[in-house]
Amino acid sequence: MARRVEAIVIGGSAGALDALNAILSALPAGFSVPIAIVLHVSPERPSRLCELLATKCALAVREADDKEPLMPANVYLAPPNYHLLIEKKRCLSLSVDAPVHFSRPAIDVLFESAADAYGPALAGLLLSGASEDGARGLARIKASGGMALVQSPETSPVRTMPEAALRLVPVDHVLPLSEIGPFLARLGGQRTASAEDQ
Repeated sequence: MARRVEAIVIGGSAGALDALNAILSALPAGFSVPIAIVLHVSPERPSRLCELLATKCALAVREADDKEPLMPANVYLAPPNYHLLIEKKRCLSLSVDAPVHFSRPAIDVLFESAADAYGPALAGLLLSGASEDGARGLARIKASGGMALVQSPETSPVRTMPEAALRLVPVDHVLPLSEIGPFLARLGGQRTASAEDQ
């Protein structure tokens, strides 16, 4: 893989939490690329996503703070009821602009802003979900020269989101869930965590 990836953005909705657990658990502590994630969560109550994902992840997992710079070996999650964006100076930004596809946070908002900030140095991954949020953003990533990845609909508990992306975007890779973590680990220049590393 010759392409240099400097950031990864991931989006998902229904059925994506288990996928995120599997993906993040495959990434080693020395993983060199920051990851920003939007998962559709209820705006009505505090999210426990960080603690759920941190239990199996060797990277630092936290809710994003406004104006926080993206750092290697960190996973940033959109807080409930805030859009998460990446600014051109490569720091995070939070917004209470109107929902997109009935969602705040919205995947399209993260993907489109990240594409503008990173261009061809970005990889975007769309997981299982029940809306079309993320397809337009993945198209922006691809149009900006970035890498477009989609979880295979066959391994997605809810196929709407990956199928919407596949209709709209000439994606680079359609990956079964079991292959996504190892693939991202290679993008970050690292071996996957294995039994030998434990």
